[in-house]
Amino acid sequence: MKIDRLIGIITTLQQKKTVTAPYLAEKFEVSRRTINRDIEDICKAGIPIVTTQGAGGGISIMEGFSLDTTVFTEQELAAIFTGLKSLDSVSYAASAEKLAQKIGGASAIKLADNMVIDLSSCYKHDLAPKLDRIKHAIGESKCIVFHYCYNKGEADKVIEPYLIVFKWSDWYVFGFCRERQDFRMYKLRRLWDLRITDETFAPREIPEEKKQFGLHMTDDYVVSAVYDPSVKYRLVEEYGPTSFSQQEDGKLYAQWGFTTQKGAVEWFLSFGDKVKVLDPPGMVEIMKSTLDSIKNLYET
Repeated sequence: MKIDRLIGIITTLQQKKTVTAPYLAEKFEVSRRTINRDIEDICKAGIPIVTTQGAGGGISIMEGFSLDTTVFTEQELAAIFTGLKSLDSVSYAASAEKLAQKIGGASAIKLADNMVIDLSSCYKHDLAPKLDRIKHAIGESKCIVFHYCYNKGEADKVIEPYLIVFKWSDWYVFGFCRERQDFRMYKLRRLWDLRITDETFAPREIPEEKKQFGLHMTDDYVVSAVYDPSVKYRLVEEYGPTSFSQQEDGKLYAQWGFTTQKGAVEWFLSFGDKVKVLDPPGMVEIMKSTLDSIKNLYET
């Protein structure tokens, strides 16, 4: 990735003071023209780069420019590599290790070994190709098409992709839906037959409110319930250790808000016989009717 290369060039200049364009081109496995463009981008970012001709000449950071003793401390490099390693979990490219070898960050990689972040869950073989295709489509401003399965059924979608989003412990593509004429989020695990079309699009300005993912999700549907102590770990995991109170009989009482009634029903059903809904009355009746329907499935 270009950002990896820019970081590597800056760090190399800090470590070696002066290098040549051919050296950087060979080190980062790109052309000299690409290195020249990278140097221009680094200058635009506010780091003054000087090139000198003749024997002993080359590329260097302007003398007197303050970047402390190094561009990045060992701890900062460790944080960068930790982030890159997390991206490696959803990619077949070993960006972290490769970048470490190029800029001499072996000690930082060792520090980064203290933390493991796996963003792929259990489906890297399916997720990585989707992410690669979407990233390519975004870079080329090309539309993507895919088959999507959601609560309203199944449909073929055509969107202009803008962002890849990791949120709510899952991956999404954020784009402009041609059918709905609006920005939408699509969960990657619910889509398949993803392909890039030949149709290009002019990038649109994304409204700020559309970038506030989940802003429409409120917790207005409040439900009270008591839980068996055996599921305390789940309550702590979802809402924290102070989100409930223990009753005299040992059961755990909690009152929480949910985004939708349907979501609340699914939540409580996941506890089996370890929870009893108390309020509101309408929710109690829905739980009863849902449980009756489940019971009927096994009696027919």
